[in-house]
Amino acid sequence: MASEVVLTNKIFLNAVLPLVKVIANDVPNLAKKFEGMNAVFQVSALDPNVEGGKVATYFEVVDGEWTVKNDQVAENPDVDLEFKTLEAMNGFFKGKIGPATLPKMKGAIKKTKVFMALLMTLLKMSSLLTAKAAPEKEEDKVLMVKCFFYLLSAGISQLNKQGHEAIHEWTSKSPDRVYAWAVDGHPEVSAYLRIKAGKSRSGRGVYKRAMPFFTMRFDTLDSALGILLSTDDMLESTKKGKLIMDGAPEFGAQIGEYMLTVAAYAQ
Repeated sequence: MASEVVLTNKIFLNAVLPLVKVIANDVPNLAKKFEGMNAVFQVSALDPNVEGGKVATYFEVVDGEWTVKNDQVAENPDVDLEFKTLEAMNGFFKGKIGPATLPKMKGAIKKTKVFMALLMTLLKMSSLLTAKAAPEKEEDKVLMVKCFFYLLSAGISQLNKQGHEAIHEWTSKSPDRVYAWAVDGHPEVSAYLRIKAGKSRSGRGVYKRAMPFFTMRFDTLDSALGILLSTDDMLESTKKGKLIMDGAPEFGAQIGEYMLTVAAYAQ
């Protein structure tokens, strides 16, 4: 099993940072800033324990179209937010912002427009993931639920791939099964996790190849946010029909436990 520092960092590199693309595409005023843009920007951290001494996730934007390169280092990014250690990156994204956690901003002088667009998107992502209450606007609720579902499915998969003891034990004993998250009337926010014999793969959208083995389904966006933001009790939500377990209840409790595990690393 990887160290707690590495597990946390993999969550940020491979589950949190990919949400930048979602936010940049779904928020109109941010999407406009990337129209016609051609740039490569990345978020990185120095790590003497890996080949090349650096870990990163970077983004290629070609004519405004995004490609995410998870856990890969770009050769010559236009903008690079480089943290001096994994601990510094982890602390920064957990909200511990100060001299010890601030990154170096490389290339920002040459590509000010790119840097500002990236910074605004990162700030929007941070505000969504650290919110304590549901937003008022419908479009903001959709975006928040979508980001949380994507984070949870990718986060559980990443912890499995890094050898998290409890999660890897669960996947290693599992036949081919798909677990899903959904909200009635909002297929655009759906996400899923496929596991089999120790392997896992997260996905965005509705799983269409077969009916999922288990789905954690909510009747409304507000009901989903009540659980995601920990303002509602899961048992009470189930009793009131706000949370529907499409499958055996024990699997809901299990998935709920792993959701909390991901949240603990990401917050």
